[in-house]
Amino acid sequence: MSDHRPPAIFIADALGLDFLNSVATPAGTQVDWITDGEGLMAWLDQAELVPAEVLERLRAEVMPGEMDHVAAQARTLREWFRGFVDVRKGRSVRSEDARDLEPLNQLLARDEQFVRVVAGGPAGPNGLELRTERRWRTPDSLLLPIGQALARVVSQEDFTNVKACQGSTCTLLFADHTRSRARRWCSMATCGNRAKQEAHRNRAKAPC
Repeated sequence: MSDHRPPAIFIADALGLDFLNSVATPAGTQVDWITDGEGLMAWLDQAELVPAEVLERLRAEVMPGEMDHVAAQARTLREWFRGFVDVRKGRSVRSEDARDLEPLNQLLARDEQFVRVVAGGPAGPNGLELRTERRWRTPDSLLLPIGQALARVVSQEDFTNVKACQGSTCTLLFADHTRSRARRWCSMATCGNRAKQEAHRNRAKAPC
């Protein structure tokens, strides 16, 4: 099924919001990129959240039903976080909003990250680099980098700049990092142009 999906959409300028956009209506018909385990792995690969070799190993080791179960957890996480964002987009997040983030904190607490010294670091004076890595012990460890992306949204983004595309049928969210904070569309090439064409048609229909 995932082979027939178009490439995932990354327009949000914040990877956690791009995760919310993993279900969208880019051409008037809803597409969900993570309806199954293979779709989840394809999305993670395109998002560059999980090393390709880890995904290949899990494909070889894990039963398809197990990965589909993880995809179901990812969809549940996605819709829970969408509710958090929808209530708060366009206004500042307050410290008391942290109380509603317990599901995210519970996910983050399961992480098994560690650092180690490796050769080849370009910035270090000794040619060594301190690299953060993760133990991918179980299929549901694939949810951990998603959780980190969501955590970065709530801790680093100004929610007054989190917006929904103004396209009439578009469902995409984005963080407006433009200088004027005047971004209205997920993309000028799609929804922006559609809006211009619609406005032109309406002007042409208007009585003189």
